[in-house]
Amino acid sequence: MSATINSSLTTNTVAPSTQSPKKPQQRQTAKEIIAVNVKTLIEQLEAGHSGALTAYLNAMSRFHNYSFGNILEIARQRPDATRVAGLWSWNQLGRKVKKGEKGIRILAPIIGIKRKTDDEVKDPAYTNKPVLVGFRNAYVFDVSQTDGAELPVMREVTGDVGENRDRLLAFIEKQGIELVFTENIAPASGVSYGGRIAILPGQTEAEEFATLVHEVAHELLHKAERRTTTTKVVKETEAEAVAFVVGKAVGLETGTASADYIHLYHGNASLLAESLEVVQQTSAVILAALELSRTETMADAELAQVA
Repeated sequence: MSATINSSLTTNTVAPSTQSPKKPQQRQTAKEIIAVNVKTLIEQLEAGHSGALTAYLNAMSRFHNYSFGNILEIARQRPDATRVAGLWSWNQLGRKVKKGEKGIRILAPIIGIKRKTDDEVKDPAYTNKPVLVGFRNAYVFDVSQTDGAELPVMREVTGDVGENRDRLLAFIEKQGIELVFTENIAPASGVSYGGRIAILPGQTEAEEFATLVHEVAHELLHKAERRTTTTKVVKETEAEAVAFVVGKAVGLETGTASADYIHLYHGNASLLAESLEVVQQTSAVILAALELSRTETMADAELAQVA
Protein backbone atom coordinates (compact mmCIF):
# COMPACT_ATOMS: atom_id res chain seq x y z
CA MET A 1 0.00 0.00 0.00
CA SER A 2 1.48 3.34 -0.99
CA ALA A 3 2.11 6.05 1.56
CA THR A 4 -0.45 8.77 1.87
CA ILE A 5 -1.15 11.64 4.16
CA ASN A 6 -3.05 11.03 7.38
CA SER A 7 -5.74 13.63 6.82
CA SER A 8 -8.10 14.61 9.60
CA LEU A 9 -11.85 14.49 9.16
CA THR A 10 -12.77 18.11 8.68
CA THR A 11 -16.00 19.88 7.96
CA ASN A 12 -17.28 23.37 7.33
CA THR A 13 -20.52 22.54 9.14
CA VAL A 14 -20.40 22.47 12.90
CA ALA A 15 -23.18 22.22 15.39
CA PRO A 16 -23.43 24.22 18.61
CA SER A 17 -22.67 22.56 21.90
CA THR A 18 -25.54 20.75 23.57
CA GLN A 19 -24.43 22.19 26.88
CA SER A 20 -25.86 25.53 27.95
CA PRO A 21 -23.38 27.65 29.91
CA LYS A 22 -24.66 28.99 33.17
CA LYS A 23 -23.39 32.47 32.38
CA PRO A 24 -23.21 34.12 28.96
CA GLN A 25 -19.65 34.12 27.72
CA GLN A 26 -18.13 37.13 26.02
CA ARG A 27 -17.05 36.24 22.53
CA GLN A 28 -13.35 36.40 21.79
CA THR A 29 -11.84 37.54 18.55
CA ALA A 30 -9.46 35.30 16.60
CA LYS A 31 -6.53 37.49 17.66
CA GLU A 32 -7.52 37.25 21.32
CA ILE A 33 -7.75 33.46 21.16
CA ILE A 34 -4.34 33.20 19.52
CA ALA A 35 -2.84 35.52 22.15
CA VAL A 36 -4.26 33.46 25.01
CA ASN A 37 -2.96 30.20 23.56
CA VAL A 38 0.50 31.59 22.84
CA LYS A 39 0.70 32.98 26.38
CA THR A 40 -0.23 29.55 27.76
CA LEU A 41 2.38 27.86 25.56
CA ILE A 42 5.08 30.27 26.72
CA GLU A 43 4.22 29.57 30.36
CA GLN A 44 4.43 25.82 29.74
CA LEU A 45 7.74 26.09 27.90
CA GLU A 46 9.23 28.27 30.62
CA ALA A 47 8.10 25.66 33.15
CA GLY A 48 10.05 23.05 31.21
CA HIS A 49 7.04 21.35 29.61
CA SER A 50 8.31 21.02 26.03
CA GLY A 51 5.63 18.40 25.40
CA ALA A 52 3.15 21.25 25.00
CA LEU A 53 4.96 22.35 21.85
CA THR A 54 4.90 18.80 20.51
CA ALA A 55 1.11 18.77 21.00
CA TYR A 56 0.73 21.98 19.01
CA LEU A 57 2.91 20.74 16.16
CA ASN A 58 1.08 17.39 16.15
CA ALA A 59 -2.18 19.32 15.81
CA MET A 60 -0.74 21.18 12.83
CA SER A 61 0.02 17.86 11.13
CA ARG A 62 -3.50 16.50 11.74
CA PHE A 63 -5.59 19.58 11.10
CA HIS A 64 -3.70 21.50 8.41
CA ASN A 65 -6.98 22.53 6.76
CA TYR A 66 -7.93 24.53 9.85
CA SER A 67 -6.88 28.11 10.58
CA PHE A 68 -3.90 28.83 12.81
CA GLY A 69 -6.13 30.03 15.64
CA ASN A 70 -8.38 26.97 15.52
CA ILE A 71 -5.40 24.62 15.49
CA LEU A 72 -4.19 26.26 18.69
CA GLU A 73 -7.67 25.90 20.18
CA ILE A 74 -7.93 22.19 19.34
CA ALA A 75 -4.44 21.47 20.68
CA ARG A 76 -5.09 23.35 23.92
CA GLN A 77 -8.49 21.83 24.66
CA ARG A 78 -7.82 18.28 23.49
CA PRO A 79 -4.12 17.58 22.73
CA ASP A 80 -4.82 13.93 21.83
CA ALA A 81 -7.46 14.73 19.19
CA THR A 82 -6.94 12.90 15.90
CA ARG A 83 -10.09 13.42 13.79
CA VAL A 84 -12.66 16.11 14.49
CA ALA A 85 -16.03 17.08 13.04
CA GLY A 86 -19.28 18.71 14.08
CA LEU A 87 -22.37 16.89 15.37
CA TRP A 88 -24.10 16.91 11.99
CA SER A 89 -21.10 15.45 10.20
CA TRP A 90 -20.66 12.67 12.75
CA ASN A 91 -24.36 11.84 12.42
CA GLN A 92 -24.01 11.62 8.65
CA LEU A 93 -21.23 9.08 9.18
CA GLY A 94 -23.42 6.96 11.41
CA ARG A 95 -21.79 8.04 14.68
CA LYS A 96 -23.21 9.84 17.69
CA VAL A 97 -21.43 12.00 20.23
CA LYS A 98 -21.36 10.27 23.61
CA LYS A 99 -23.61 11.70 26.30
CA GLY A 100 -21.86 14.24 28.50
CA GLU A 101 -18.96 14.90 26.11
CA LYS A 102 -17.78 18.50 25.97
CA GLY A 103 -17.28 20.05 22.54
CA ILE A 104 -14.01 21.57 21.37
CA ARG A 105 -14.70 25.25 20.83
CA ILE A 106 -13.43 26.79 17.61
CA LEU A 107 -14.29 29.92 15.66
CA ALA A 108 -16.45 29.61 12.56
CA PRO A 109 -16.65 32.46 10.04
CA ILE A 110 -19.82 34.48 9.56
CA ILE A 111 -20.22 35.27 5.87
CA GLY A 112 -22.35 38.14 4.64
CA ILE A 113 -23.04 39.77 1.30
CA LYS A 114 -21.39 43.03 0.35
CA ARG A 115 -23.94 45.65 -0.54
CA LYS A 116 -23.77 47.02 -4.05
CA THR A 117 -22.79 50.62 -4.61
CA ASP A 118 -24.97 52.80 -6.79
CA ASP A 119 -22.70 52.19 -9.77
CA GLU A 120 -22.68 48.43 -9.17
CA VAL A 121 -26.48 48.32 -8.96
CA LYS A 122 -26.61 49.80 -12.47
CA ASP A 123 -24.23 47.15 -13.78
CA PRO A 124 -26.27 44.00 -14.69
CA ALA A 125 -23.09 41.94 -14.91
CA TYR A 126 -22.13 42.65 -11.31
CA THR A 127 -22.75 39.80 -8.87
CA ASN A 128 -22.97 39.96 -5.11
CA LYS A 129 -19.73 39.13 -3.32
CA PRO A 130 -19.47 37.25 -0.02
CA VAL A 131 -17.50 39.01 2.71
CA LEU A 132 -16.29 37.97 6.15
CA VAL A 133 -18.26 39.93 8.73
CA GLY A 134 -17.10 38.18 11.89
CA PHE A 135 -16.79 34.91 13.77
CA ARG A 136 -19.03 32.80 15.98
CA ASN A 137 -18.35 30.06 18.48
CA ALA A 138 -18.76 26.57 17.02
CA TYR A 139 -18.06 23.14 18.46
CA VAL A 140 -16.41 20.04 17.06
CA PHE A 141 -15.81 16.64 18.65
CA ASP A 142 -12.95 14.17 18.37
CA VAL A 143 -13.67 10.67 17.09
CA SER A 144 -12.85 9.32 20.56
CA GLN A 145 -15.89 11.23 21.85
CA THR A 146 -18.24 9.35 19.51
CA ASP A 147 -19.75 5.88 19.14
CA GLY A 148 -21.28 4.17 16.14
CA ALA A 149 -20.43 2.80 12.73
CA GLU A 150 -16.83 1.98 11.94
CA LEU A 151 -15.08 4.63 9.91
CA PRO A 152 -13.17 3.83 6.73
CA VAL A 153 -9.65 2.76 7.67
CA MET A 154 -7.16 5.52 7.07
CA ARG A 155 -4.08 4.38 5.19
CA GLU A 156 -1.10 4.87 7.42
CA VAL A 157 2.64 4.49 7.00
CA THR A 158 5.48 4.23 9.45
CA GLY A 159 8.84 5.24 8.10
CA ASP A 160 7.75 4.64 4.50
CA VAL A 161 7.83 7.71 2.29
CA GLY A 162 6.12 5.96 -0.60
CA GLU A 163 4.79 8.21 -3.36
CA ASN A 164 5.22 11.33 -1.26
CA ARG A 165 8.84 11.68 -2.36
CA ASP A 166 7.82 11.99 -6.01
CA ARG A 167 5.04 14.42 -5.08
CA LEU A 168 7.49 16.55 -3.12
CA LEU A 169 9.96 16.56 -6.02
CA ALA A 170 7.16 17.65 -8.36
CA PHE A 171 6.28 20.48 -5.97
CA ILE A 172 9.92 21.62 -5.84
CA GLU A 173 10.06 21.65 -9.64
CA LYS A 174 6.84 23.68 -9.87
CA GLN A 175 8.33 26.28 -7.56
CA GLY A 176 11.22 26.73 -9.98
CA ILE A 177 13.72 25.46 -7.43
CA GLU A 178 16.77 23.61 -8.77
CA LEU A 179 17.54 20.36 -6.93
CA VAL A 180 20.97 18.71 -6.98
CA PHE A 181 22.48 15.76 -5.13
CA THR A 182 26.11 16.28 -4.22
CA GLU A 183 28.63 15.07 -1.63
CA ASN A 184 30.32 18.48 -1.62
CA ILE A 185 27.98 19.74 1.12
CA ALA A 186 29.05 17.07 3.65
CA PRO A 187 28.72 16.88 6.61
CA ALA A 188 25.49 18.85 6.05
CA SER A 189 22.51 16.75 4.95
CA GLY A 190 21.04 19.56 2.90
CA VAL A 191 21.58 23.21 2.02
CA SER A 192 19.20 25.88 0.71
CA TYR A 193 20.73 28.59 -1.45
CA GLY A 194 17.60 30.49 -2.51
CA GLY A 195 16.24 28.97 -5.70
CA ARG A 196 18.56 25.99 -5.39
CA ILE A 197 18.63 23.04 -2.94
CA ALA A 198 21.55 20.64 -2.51
CA ILE A 199 20.98 17.26 -0.86
CA LEU A 200 23.62 14.84 0.43
CA PRO A 201 23.20 11.46 -1.33
CA GLY A 202 23.15 8.18 0.60
CA GLN A 203 20.48 9.07 3.16
CA THR A 204 17.63 6.70 3.93
CA GLU A 205 14.33 7.52 2.20
CA ALA A 206 12.84 8.88 5.42
CA GLU A 207 15.93 10.98 6.20
CA GLU A 208 16.09 12.33 2.67
CA PHE A 209 12.39 13.22 2.70
CA ALA A 210 12.74 15.07 6.01
CA THR A 211 15.83 16.89 4.71
CA LEU A 212 14.01 17.89 1.52
CA VAL A 213 11.06 19.27 3.50
CA HIS A 214 13.47 21.14 5.80
CA GLU A 215 15.20 22.80 2.86
CA VAL A 216 11.95 23.53 1.01
CA ALA A 217 10.74 25.22 4.20
CA HIS A 218 13.81 27.46 4.08
CA GLU A 219 12.98 28.35 0.49
CA LEU A 220 9.38 29.24 1.35
CA LEU A 221 9.97 30.81 4.75
CA HIS A 222 13.23 32.63 4.60
CA LYS A 223 13.79 33.91 1.09
CA ALA A 224 11.22 36.70 1.40
CA GLU A 225 10.50 39.63 3.70
CA ARG A 226 9.38 38.90 7.25
CA ARG A 227 7.62 41.20 9.68
CA THR A 228 10.45 40.83 12.15
CA THR A 229 14.13 40.06 11.85
CA THR A 230 14.98 36.41 12.47
CA THR A 231 18.21 34.78 13.60
CA LYS A 232 19.88 31.66 12.19
CA VAL A 233 18.66 29.68 15.21
CA VAL A 234 15.07 30.80 14.56
CA LYS A 235 15.31 29.94 10.86
CA GLU A 236 16.73 26.47 11.47
CA THR A 237 14.21 25.68 14.18
CA GLU A 238 11.28 26.87 12.07
CA ALA A 239 12.42 24.70 9.15
CA GLU A 240 12.84 21.72 11.47
CA ALA A 241 9.36 22.33 12.89
CA VAL A 242 7.90 22.26 9.36
CA ALA A 243 9.75 18.98 8.70
CA PHE A 244 8.29 17.61 11.94
CA VAL A 245 4.72 18.58 11.00
CA VAL A 246 4.90 17.29 7.41
CA GLY A 247 6.73 14.11 8.42
CA LYS A 248 4.15 13.41 11.10
CA ALA A 249 1.32 13.97 8.60
CA VAL A 250 2.69 11.41 6.13
CA GLY A 251 3.26 8.86 8.89
CA LEU A 252 6.99 9.07 9.50
CA GLU A 253 8.49 8.50 12.93
CA THR A 254 9.63 12.01 13.69
CA GLY A 255 10.51 11.74 17.37
CA THR A 256 9.57 14.63 19.63
CA ALA A 257 9.67 18.33 18.92
CA SER A 258 12.89 19.97 19.94
CA ALA A 259 12.82 21.84 23.21
CA ASP A 260 15.21 24.29 21.54
CA TYR A 261 12.11 25.98 20.16
CA ILE A 262 12.16 28.02 23.35
CA HIS A 263 15.01 30.04 21.81
CA LEU A 264 12.58 31.43 19.26
CA TYR A 265 11.06 34.09 21.43
CA HIS A 266 13.07 34.84 24.62
CA GLY A 267 9.84 35.92 26.29
CA ASN A 268 8.51 37.74 23.20
CA ALA A 269 4.97 36.43 22.70
CA SER A 270 4.43 38.21 19.39
CA LEU A 271 7.58 36.65 17.92
CA LEU A 272 6.54 33.16 19.02
CA ALA A 273 3.04 33.66 17.60
CA GLU A 274 4.45 34.85 14.26
CA SER A 275 6.87 31.94 14.12
CA LEU A 276 4.24 29.30 14.88
CA GLU A 277 1.88 30.85 12.34
CA VAL A 278 4.39 30.73 9.48
CA VAL A 279 5.29 27.15 10.44
CA GLN A 280 1.61 26.22 10.20
CA GLN A 281 1.11 28.05 6.90
CA THR A 282 4.23 26.59 5.29
CA SER A 283 3.36 23.07 6.44
CA ALA A 284 -0.14 23.47 5.02
CA VAL A 285 1.22 24.56 1.62
CA ILE A 286 3.55 21.55 1.39
CA LEU A 287 0.89 19.09 2.59
CA ALA A 288 -1.64 20.49 0.13
CA ALA A 289 0.90 19.97 -2.65
CA LEU A 290 1.48 16.37 -1.58
CA GLU A 291 -2.26 15.70 -1.62
CA LEU A 292 -3.15 17.45 -4.85
CA SER A 293 -0.20 16.44 -6.99
CA ARG A 294 -1.66 12.93 -7.30
CA THR A 295 -4.03 14.20 -9.98
CA GLU A 296 -1.94 17.17 -11.13
CA THR A 297 -4.76 19.57 -10.33
CA MET A 298 -2.90 22.00 -8.11
CA ALA A 299 -3.06 25.58 -9.34
CA ASP A 300 -0.51 28.22 -8.44
CA ALA A 301 -3.27 30.36 -6.94
CA GLU A 302 -3.88 27.71 -4.29
CA LEU A 303 -0.40 28.15 -2.83
CA ALA A 304 -0.61 30.37 0.26
CA GLN A 305 1.78 33.24 0.87
CA VAL A 306 3.83 32.10 3.84
CA ALA A 307 6.41 34.79 4.40
